[in-house]
Amino acid sequence: MARLFGTDGVRGVANLHPMTAEMALEIGRATAHVCAQHPGRRHSVLIGKDTRVSGYMLESALTAGICSMGVDVLLVGPMPTPGIAFITRSMRADAGLVLSASHNPYQDNGIKIFSRTGYKLPDAEEDEIEDLITSGRIKDSRPTAEMIGKARRIEDAAGRYIVFVKNTFPDNMTLEGLKIVLDCANGATYKIAPIVFSELGADTIPIHCSPDGANINRNCGSTHPQDLIAAVREHRADLGLAFDGDGDRVIVVDETGAELTGDHLLAICARDLLERDRLRNRRVVATVMSNFGFKQAMKRLGIEVAESAVGDRYVLEQMRAQDAMLGGEASGHLIFHDHHTTGDGIVSALQLLAVLCRTGKPLSELSRVMEMAPQHMINIDVTRKPPIEEIDDLVAAIRDAEAQLADAGRVLVRYSGTQSMCRVMVEGPDEGTTVRLTEALAEKVRACIG
Repeated sequence: MARLFGTDGVRGVANLHPMTAEMALEIGRATAHVCAQHPGRRHSVLIGKDTRVSGYMLESALTAGICSMGVDVLLVGPMPTPGIAFITRSMRADAGLVLSASHNPYQDNGIKIFSRTGYKLPDAEEDEIEDLITSGRIKDSRPTAEMIGKARRIEDAAGRYIVFVKNTFPDNMTLEGLKIVLDCANGATYKIAPIVFSELGADTIPIHCSPDGANINRNCGSTHPQDLIAAVREHRADLGLAFDGDGDRVIVVDETGAELTGDHLLAICARDLLERDRLRNRRVVATVMSNFGFKQAMKRLGIEVAESAVGDRYVLEQMRAQDAMLGGEASGHLIFHDHHTTGDGIVSALQLLAVLCRTGKPLSELSRVMEMAPQHMINIDVTRKPPIEEIDDLVAAIRDAEAQLADAGRVLVRYSGTQSMCRVMVEGPDEGTTVRLTEALAEKVRACIG
């Protein structure tokens, strides 16, 4: 049977397995059981969500499951995923559950779990929760009377989180004089982000801040920046920020309307920290998907790049292992470990804006710290995921492509951790070579797996 938890919690189409109310209830019960192992006090679990219509159904089911195990529930409503991590730690809850499918369309939903320390649960603890569900070991655990859990709403959760993120911006700086377009993807940042940037002094132009339960990520946000680019140009803004549905990533558009990736932001912030002697161990963490040009830029600066698997949880694991304070993904997940325990789109944007304020340079100039290597990626739908290293014909094709690129690029063929998909990515010395090799490898994947 397929593992319930993927690279970022449980995810699927809402009201179909595994994202059903019944499964949410069981996940709530199992999570509560694990939390209740810590003795000596009454236990609580925090629940937050993004703006998907299915959040109401799943929130109620999670609440019922948790309360049925004698654990209290703290409800915060729509809140960015990193806000749940912060509030969980701040309120000393035993765990924090987030109902969100991040950048996916509204019909999907997911459940992410944070520990009491504000970090995502490691695989071993997710496996324990999954085992409790599949084994039925807790099906007869039924506290009664006053031992049943209670649920209450935390009315000031948004205010607490706003204060927290604002405090990551330098006290001696202001955003006055900056015009910023904010694309909130009709998602979890729709209320909080405009308040944060306005209170720090920026002239903000919010777009896609009217969620209706079905428009989250729809042609907007970090994966669809076309409206952001148009708004930056129309309003002659200094930059634009696009968050994803749950607010843990950010994509940036400079004053010319050019889109910057997470690799650009990582490079800009890494150089700034290095110049201020604040980059611990002269090291950053990136993923196998980070652009070849980013790694070349870091090499020129004398910064070591430690590589992790794709997924912000794996970036963070590597950061902790390597004692690095900065890491991230090309998709816009950045982690500033001195500020937070997880990726946070608003915090990341504020650190970038601090560099702008500190240097007085426009974003288009700062982004020249790295030059993107030509990159092409093709996603192939698959019905199965055999280990790639065991597919001899595909391995041979990959080696041949790598030989053609030599030291002028790289090849990456991997399965998506959240979708039934194989991703083929090639970075090379020029667009023609890159596209040609990518298309050839994609055909080989279809022949071997499709």
